[in-house]
Amino acid sequence: MSKMPALFVGHGSPMNTLEDNGYTDAWKRFGQALPRPKALLVISAHWYFGATAVTAMSQPRTIHDFYGFPKPLFDFEYPAPGDPDLANEIKELVKPRWLGLDQDQWGLDHGTWSVLAHLYPNADIPVVQLSINALKPLDYHLDLAASLAPLRERGVMILASGNVVHNLQQIQWRQPDLAFDWAERFDDAVVEQMERDPADILRLLDHPDYASAVPTPDHFVPLLYVAGLAAADNSKPDPLLRGYSMGSISMTCYGVGAQLDQQTNADAAGGNAAAALPGAVPPDQTNM
Repeated sequence: MSKMPALFVGHGSPMNTLEDNGYTDAWKRFGQALPRPKALLVISAHWYFGATAVTAMSQPRTIHDFYGFPKPLFDFEYPAPGDPDLANEIKELVKPRWLGLDQDQWGLDHGTWSVLAHLYPNADIPVVQLSINALKPLDYHLDLAASLAPLRERGVMILASGNVVHNLQQIQWRQPDLAFDWAERFDDAVVEQMERDPADILRLLDHPDYASAVPTPDHFVPLLYVAGLAAADNSKPDPLLRGYSMGSISMTCYGVGAQLDQQTNADAAGGNAAAALPGAVPPDQTNM
């Protein structure tokens, strides 16, 4: 069995689930070109709490973990099966680190299904989610990623879903294709660091735009998993797609071993801006 790729996808607004735009069209093409995995392990920015855990139920529920969006988004379901055996395999693989098996608390949140709705719309591939332990230092996630690398040899695709730049306080929701200068600078610095040495990605904490680009770590940490997997493989993540949304969101995507045609910007992806936010709710209250 050939080694499965690993992906980082900048997921942006949950409304990308329902919209056809340059980014979602690119995600569709990714899914059509990638090998079909036997299962998916997803690290989503939206399962960020004080423990390391994996979903271990046979049928994870679709979680609508946001506010202020239209009813069709709350009605959306992604009924992929779970994989309790894979969850147990992961628990053994990461030892001596402790990892909990979540039987009934979580499921698939919008960081997972807003992307998978386009990558694998039939929802017929088992999905397991790994939490982001908010109590651990950032280097813990790089090390944990490396311990997950053998899964790629066993037919499991690893998908990280977040945003390199994610500042809800600065969002300009009426300008869906805007990019602030500081957002572009930090996003460019990440591309350069991934090309130079993904194992040393945490040097970006000293970048002058880090505080603006990453005011909270939840959406940045998933990127560390792809960096850690690349470092374990002595490879470099390729930027598959680049672009920005609403000024302070990077939609950049990376692949490790993905062997996809690289789309350098949103225009190459199809030209339409990523989905925006509803205007009736403050952006920082949407849980985007």
